Amino acid sequence: MNELGAFFAEEDAIGVVEIILILVVLIGLVLIFKEQLVKLVEKILEKITAQSELI
Repeated sequence: MNELGAFFAEEDAIGVVEIILILVVLIGLVLIFKEQLVKLVEKILEKITAQSELI
């Protein structure tokens, strides 16, 4: 347990490389699931429009 605590104590902040890797993964996921995300957003907007017409 001391080794694990020492590891986290050693890491002060996330480095630039880690941030770039996370962004690359997120962009890759968006590209892979683009079609599904567009359909989901369109459904949500349709529901919002339908509910706003009731008001």
